[in-house]
Amino acid sequence: MTIGITFDQLLDWNIEASDFWRAHLVANPELLDLPCCIGGAASVGAFVAHIWGVELRWGQRLAGLPVIAKEDIPTGPLDAIFALHIMALGIYSDLLADPSQDWDAVMTINLDWLPPQARHPSRRKVMAHALFHSHRHWAQLATLLRAAGHPTEFKGDLLFSLALR
Repeated sequence: MTIGITFDQLLDWNIEASDFWRAHLVANPELLDLPCCIGGAASVGAFVAHIWGVELRWGQRLAGLPVIAKEDIPTGPLDAIFALHIMALGIYSDLLADPSQDWDAVMTINLDWLPPQARHPSRRKVMAHALFHSHRHWAQLATLLRAAGHPTEFKGDLLFSLALR
């Protein structure tokens, strides 16, 4: 047993959270139209599109694939947005299954919002960021919905995950 949490386990945790939110939003589609003030999203649906769209974009960067333009990320319907997550999972799974991946290699990321000193992370750091990104946002979404009178049964903490013991 390794003492650290593996990327495979973090990916499984990501899948658990995404599956919960997809099922919750399928059962409560009206939530997608609620106003949202997180990350520039005007609605919950746009925020969910951001979460799964960014997940895909980081995966594409890590794999050296062309990165989908922000304006090409669908904002609905939910199945089209969830398809971004499914595509990202395929990329992450392929990367993690490939023993030749050099996770210590440095990437160059030129994004306007990223400070210059943060533009040369290791691929390991980018993978960790990509796998944690959605969890931070799912917690924000659960808080937003609870404050708007729509509590969920979301158990996003790692302690509740079946991805590891």
